[in-house]
Amino acid sequence: MATDYDAPRRDEVELGEDSIEELKSRRVDAQSGSVDVDDTDVAESFELPGADLADEELTVRVLPMQADEFRCSRCFLVHHRSQLAYERNGELICTECA
Repeated sequence: MATDYDAPRRDEVELGEDSIEELKSRRVDAQSGSVDVDDTDVAESFELPGADLADEELTVRVLPMQADEFRCSRCFLVHHRSQLAYERNGELICTECA
């Protein structure tokens, strides 16, 4: 149960004055019969325009690595030679990983 630490405190004398019936009625009032709706459940019902990509096929032309490019031995991405930071023991390192 959540506790509000900024709320004013009551001393023990005031706490002892509450009757059992009063405490039970407060507990029943605090409980609600409504169910909290999760935000993700609401978001699933929305559909973006043009979002039906079920029959779509992705076609990408893949080019082989060019002579002026290298593959970084740390991030494994292909970079232009201008991005080469250094070479150590035959391993090429890009400026982002250096």
